[in-house]
Amino acid sequence: MALIAKSLTPDEMKAAAEYFGAIKWTPWVRVVETNTVAKMKSNGGIWVPIEGEGAGKEPIGVRIIETPENVEFTEVFRSPRSGVIAYAPVGAIKKGEQLVKTGGNGKTIACGECHGPDLLGMGPVPGIAGRSPSYLGRELYDMQAGTRNGEWTQLMKPVVAKLTSEDLVNILAYVSSRPVNGAANATK
Repeated sequence: MALIAKSLTPDEMKAAAEYFGAIKWTPWVRVVETNTVAKMKSNGGIWVPIEGEGAGKEPIGVRIIETPENVEFTEVFRSPRSGVIAYAPVGAIKKGEQLVKTGGNGKTIACGECHGPDLLGMGPVPGIAGRSPSYLGRELYDMQAGTRNGEWTQLMKPVVAKLTSEDLVNILAYVSSRPVNGAANATK
């Protein structure tokens, strides 16, 4: 892709930007707060509900479970347009909002200071609103554990240092539920 991008003329870049910019954005992640979630199995790296024997529900606990909105559409057709449901514990969005907006009484800093007031990014700092909680969770965990390196990672290490697993789940539920381009991503 980089090779193709480097070969574009300024007019081709502008045309591509206008084309992709005109595509209507649709939410990819829908956060749903719940006390229980369907029992899941990993199918090719995608968590899907167990059907038949062994099916049922289990407590959500302190975790977020992501599963396709439409399992068949995702599994059979590998559709890039199939969004995901992110199941989170009841109350996680509100608790996450408190941490994200205030820093939780010195536990961390408000995310908007660097990621912008709507969490859509500022300058070289990426947007985090509406992103996959599993993706963001891996990034935050790796920063906390010291296994992620990069130009901006050193700035994030003190931000995530005091966060517990529950804090991370709450932050991820809130951030992933945030609207991008005016589209809400949360349901209860």
